[in-house]
Amino acid sequence: MFRFGHAADLHLDSPFTGIRNTHQDVGEILRQATFAAYDNLIKLCIDREVDALLIAGDVFDGATHSLPGQTKFEKGLERLHEHGIRTFICHGNHDPLDSWDAGLRIPENVHRFGIEPSCVPVYPDSPTSPVVCGVSYPTREVRETLLGDFPSRDSKQFTIGLLHANVGADSAHASYAPCTIEELAAVGYDYWALGHVHTRAVKHQENPCVVYSGNTQGRHPNETGARGVYVVDVDDDHHIERKFVPVDSVRWEQLHLDIQDITSPLDLDERLTQMVDGLRLEAEGRSLVYRIHLHGRGHLHTLLAETDSIDELRTQLNDTWHGQRPFAWCGEIHDETRSEIDRDQLRKGTDFIGDFLKFTEEMSQDQNLRNSLKEELAPLFENSGAKRYLDQSLRTEADAKALMEAAEDAALDLLVTEDRDAG
Repeated sequence: MFRFGHAADLHLDSPFTGIRNTHQDVGEILRQATFAAYDNLIKLCIDREVDALLIAGDVFDGATHSLPGQTKFEKGLERLHEHGIRTFICHGNHDPLDSWDAGLRIPENVHRFGIEPSCVPVYPDSPTSPVVCGVSYPTREVRETLLGDFPSRDSKQFTIGLLHANVGADSAHASYAPCTIEELAAVGYDYWALGHVHTRAVKHQENPCVVYSGNTQGRHPNETGARGVYVVDVDDDHHIERKFVPVDSVRWEQLHLDIQDITSPLDLDERLTQMVDGLRLEAEGRSLVYRIHLHGRGHLHTLLAETDSIDELRTQLNDTWHGQRPFAWCGEIHDETRSEIDRDQLRKGTDFIGDFLKFTEEMSQDQNLRNSLKEELAPLFENSGAKRYLDQSLRTEADAKALMEAAEDAALDLLVTEDRDAG
């Protein structure tokens, strides 16, 4: 049996983003998070006795590789070397060859792919050794496919392609080295170990198996959930079994709470405490950075809308949790709540608010609401900035209805508040 680890996007020494000032001790743990995840990765490879570790690009976060980052990387490679584990690395857009520090001490167990695709056996003395084929970015901007010159496969050897690329035109990531599943399959390899997309994904199950391992450590609010590495077992018949193993040291999460049935600040505190406790349990001993999204209509909206109320709630939560280990840190609280409104009662009225609600109800039942809204918003579509937003927000009839509901909600909140103030 052949066992290898598939990792990517280490981004060593990359800072956390999207959080406000933290306590000093929490800040230090966050600064060390990518290093801790790398340590976990190396330990995992040793504990699981993998034969090889494949890293699919972006070892570092940018052209300037910090001395601590380089030192940490070298020491990890040395530990793998001491345990007889080979390492194969291709370079991506964050660590292209023209930015790589020649002063790095690379152990002899490590193979770094160059600008021309090549294939390297895991066991040099074995004619049936598994083979790793890869290529590196010569510079940051690689906008064309890199698949054209990959060597053909020997059917007797299990063959892995190592590539940093955007497969399938993922719109959430830059279109570097773009290619399709069909193009990868045409090369004829058994497994494609991919990097660049930070959320793990199995793009194709078999023939070939095409996998993004994701990054090893989430670094901002949109990189939620477990981050880690795939451990892949290959038997003599080239049958593949893969298992995702988290190696992250700090986990990002998003917390959503509807205030509709929450009647007091104490009730809110208890609900949030329960939810944070649940997130900490799911994190399995890791520290936690989370954002809270409060939404819905309810009595609590008035209190939350008071000056400094949200900041005080965040401070209260962090005073409770930051000193514990593992800690839980609230990065931000988004108040999207609204005041209590009885729509049905207001709709029966004969005043402007009643007429407004009757109109929006009639509009929402329009079977061609999307085109109707585009006609009404025609002047905005002539503005390039507004057009880009509206094009994204009006793709389907469901989008149109959601936009209509949001507009009604915002307008109604203003109208009711104005009416109460006037009274």
